[in-house]
Amino acid sequence: MSKRLLEVKGLTKAFGGVVAVSEVDFHLNQGEIVAVIGPNGAGKTTLFNMITGVLPPTSGQVFFDGKELTGKQPYQIAEAGITRTFQNLQVFENMSVIENVMTGVHCRLKTGFLQAGLRLMGVKKEEQQAFDIAMSCLEKVGIADLAFEPAEVLPYGNQRLLEIARASASSPQLILLDEPMAGLNPQESRQLVDIIKKKREEGMSFLFVEHDMETVMGISDRIVVIDYGKKIAEGTPAEIYENEKVIAAYLGTEDEEEAI
Repeated sequence: MSKRLLEVKGLTKAFGGVVAVSEVDFHLNQGEIVAVIGPNGAGKTTLFNMITGVLPPTSGQVFFDGKELTGKQPYQIAEAGITRTFQNLQVFENMSVIENVMTGVHCRLKTGFLQAGLRLMGVKKEEQQAFDIAMSCLEKVGIADLAFEPAEVLPYGNQRLLEIARASASSPQLILLDEPMAGLNPQESRQLVDIIKKKREEGMSFLFVEHDMETVMGISDRIVVIDYGKKIAEGTPAEIYENEKVIAAYLGTEDEEEAI
């Protein structure tokens, strides 16, 4: 049986009088691909932001690999083994593709700021290691031939792959993907699904938010459904597909339809 890698307990976020996420509980086991779905405005990205330290929770706890991460800074969470991509592309446009990915290797390096500034022994070796790791990550997502191109000239789909390469550069145990299929054509979506599956074979786990239900149903081991900030269902794709609460959240009840 796989160990429990991520555990979210009672996670809540209030902005003044508005509760964006309310007492959400779920877990993810090592090697799993788990989707978080829900209508627009359900609180999915806010949930991701709390897990990765971008936002502090109002209440609740986050545990990863047996250790509590609640209240940790994003860099500390990355060092613990969790990385992410964002709903809106977050690439460094003034840097090359390879330089973008090398930034993701940073938390694996031992060189301090002073050593780097003084170019002391070992710095050049670590830079070469970072380059080699970054190039390997680009090869695995199929864009190594674009390594020295400016990131800003990459087509949208390749920029998505660049984000995946950078997120995997530190060899995390868990990657959070926020709407990874957004803006991709069907061929690009299939390519990204294949990459996620291959990375799972390498030992990585995935938690992702996605509106493309074909992708969600086809790749997820389990699905967590959120509506108005609250978890309304959790289960396998087959269980979620038949869940009446989920159907109502996405399609509306008959009473709601008559009122429109």
